[in-house]
Amino acid sequence: MPIKNRFAELHDDVTAWRRDIHENPEILYDTHRTSALVAEKLKEFGCDEVVTGIGRTGVVGVIRGRTDTRGAAVGLRADMDALPMQEQTGLPYASRTEGAMHACGHDGHTAMLLGTAKYLAETRNFDGTAVVIFQPAEEGGRGGEAMCKDGLMDRFGIQEVYAIHNSPGLPLGMIAVRPGPVLASGDSFIIRLQGRGGHAAKPHDTVDTTLMMSHVITALQSVVSRNTDPVQPAVLSVTSAETLTKAFNVIPDRAEVKGTIRTHSPELRAQIPDRLKAVVDGVVQGFGGSAEVEILPGVPVTVNDATAAGYAREVAESVAGPGQCVVPPLTMGGEDFSFMLEERPGAMIGLGNGDSAALHHPEYNFNDAAIPLGCSWFAEMIETRMPAA
Repeated sequence: MPIKNRFAELHDDVTAWRRDIHENPEILYDTHRTSALVAEKLKEFGCDEVVTGIGRTGVVGVIRGRTDTRGAAVGLRADMDALPMQEQTGLPYASRTEGAMHACGHDGHTAMLLGTAKYLAETRNFDGTAVVIFQPAEEGGRGGEAMCKDGLMDRFGIQEVYAIHNSPGLPLGMIAVRPGPVLASGDSFIIRLQGRGGHAAKPHDTVDTTLMMSHVITALQSVVSRNTDPVQPAVLSVTSAETLTKAFNVIPDRAEVKGTIRTHSPELRAQIPDRLKAVVDGVVQGFGGSAEVEILPGVPVTVNDATAAGYAREVAESVAGPGQCVVPPLTMGGEDFSFMLEERPGAMIGLGNGDSAALHHPEYNFNDAAIPLGCSWFAEMIETRMPAA
C-alpha cells in the first residue's frame, strides 16, 4: 500500500494547518490556542468523541470503525508544544511569539495527525476504535505522564500506541524504525555547594567554593567513564556552573552546578545518581565544605516494543516503498512518549525531514513534503492493526 491518494489531496490543507500552528507556538501546558484548534478540527471532521483537558491541555479524539467485532483500540499520538527559543528562519510564517518557536517539528506532528483523523473519520475502513492523542508539554513538562495519570489508556481502552518524530538528516521519503531502546532517559541534577566565603586576598581563611566546584566538575567525569559498563550508553554532562557573587575580590560561600544524566538502561538510570552523590560528597568533605544534591526526574528510556516495532516496520515498508525503511542509530535524546510506552506496547518511528537544520536549532523547519508519507503511515497503522471485518 503506497502513500494514500487522499493525503495528496489533503496536502495543501494539512500544510496550512501546520504553518498556522508554527506561526503561533505555545510552550509546555499553555497550548490553549493549539488545543482549541485541534478540538475544533476533530469535531468538524466528525469524530465520535472529542475530549479536552486530558493531562491539563491535552486533546483526545475517538473515531469508531465501521465495525467493532474485536473490541480493539489503537492510539496515535502527536505532541503540540513548542520550545522557549527565538526563531531565526526568516520564513513568512515564522513565529509571531517572542521567545517561542516550533524548533522540534511538533507543529508537523500535530498537523499530520489532524490529517489522519480527517481521513479516518471519512473512510472508517477498520474494525475497532482509533484514538488520536494530542499531547502538551513534551519539551520538559512530562505531558505524556500527565495524560497517562489522567487515565488516558484505560479511559479509551487503548491496547497499542504509536507515534512519529521527524528526523533531520534522514532523507525525505524514508522511515526509521528500531526495536528496543530508541531514545534515552533524561534526568537533571542540581548540586548546591556550601563553603565559607571571605576576602580573595585571604583564601586561607575560607572554604573556596570556586575551587571546590571545579574539582566536583572534574570528578563527575569519572561517574560514567569508571563506574558504568562501557558497552552501555550513558552520558553525564555538566551544563551550568556558577558562584553566587559578581565581585572580583570576594571568595563566594556558595556555588551551584547543574547538568543532565542520560542512559538507555533503566538499571543505569537508577545507579548513576547514587554514584554522583557519593563522588560529590567525597570531594566536598576533602575541602571542608558541604553539598546538597537534587535529582530532577525527567523522562524514562523510550523503548519500542519488539513486536509493535515489527508492525511499524511492515507498514513503513509498505507505504514508503522497497529500501526506504532503515534502522536508525541510537541517540541520547529523550522523548516523553516513553511514559505511554511504559503503559502500553507500541513504537515511535522516525520520518525523514531531509537536509534540514537540526532539531532545537533556531533555523529548523519541519519539511511539509513529508506530510503525505507521515499521514499514510499513521492511517495504515490503524487499518493494518485493526483490519476491516
